[in-house]
Amino acid sequence: MSQKSRSIQVDDPMVPVPIPEQVAAKEETVKLSGARLWYWDTGGTGAPIVLLHPATGSALIWLYQQPAFAKAGHRVIAYSRRNHYKSDPASEDNPGIGSEDLHELIAYLGLEKFHAVSSAAGGSVATDFAFSYPQRLLSLTVSSNNLAARNGYIADVAARIRPKEEGSLPRWFWELGPSYRAANPEGVERWAEINSKSVTARRARQKLANIVTPQKLEELKVPTLLMTGAADLSTPPSIMRMIARHVPDNEVVIVAECGHSPHWERPDFYNRTVLDFIGRHAR
Repeated sequence: MSQKSRSIQVDDPMVPVPIPEQVAAKEETVKLSGARLWYWDTGGTGAPIVLLHPATGSALIWLYQQPAFAKAGHRVIAYSRRNHYKSDPASEDNPGIGSEDLHELIAYLGLEKFHAVSSAAGGSVATDFAFSYPQRLLSLTVSSNNLAARNGYIADVAARIRPKEEGSLPRWFWELGPSYRAANPEGVERWAEINSKSVTARRARQKLANIVTPQKLEELKVPTLLMTGAADLSTPPSIMRMIARHVPDNEVVIVAECGHSPHWERPDFYNRTVLDFIGRHAR
């Protein structure tokens, strides 16, 4: 297996990064076979990047990535999954499969191939898609997620380190690292504001098309960037390295002084790392 592991000092964690001005983007709600999903799309002819948000997020969260990726020449697209901002709730009797919603959306958008860039629960959807439709992906970036592993020792370890008190903790505590919270209280407040808008329905969770085990990960056919924060409470570096043992073509990046949300806590480093990776997997 090919694996490159890097631990790199990021930009000064005590210096907040201002949210940049957004580039123009089309916004639309599209009716798919199972639900209406809201998305935005910067357009353009560059290689597409599709952004997949965490369980606590929506298409609203990518304020740091939208202009950076678009100005790098990419067509940038983000969408809200069912139960999230401006998209339909998932029905109890038929919540649907998240990766199939993604497949329908890219067909609607006319995308033949794209780079999937995902965070936390979005990584489960992106990985599920990678197993079902590997021919549609140029690359896969997953941060702060165990690649949808539900069976086997990786899932067991991930479950063991999550305390029963997790549900009573503020989401900003669970998802933003202590260095970020110390340095940027305004950023914490903005993160909380966006996330309060993002989850619009506490309905049924969507399903996965594939049962992911360590052995299943060895069948992954897409170049994969695995990223997590050194202070991530749910996907610490140890778990990301367990995953890397099984993914055939991967690179591991551990982000210093960062929690569960590298795209928000260390956006400049995150953007450079992702653009470098996808730039090496353009075909």
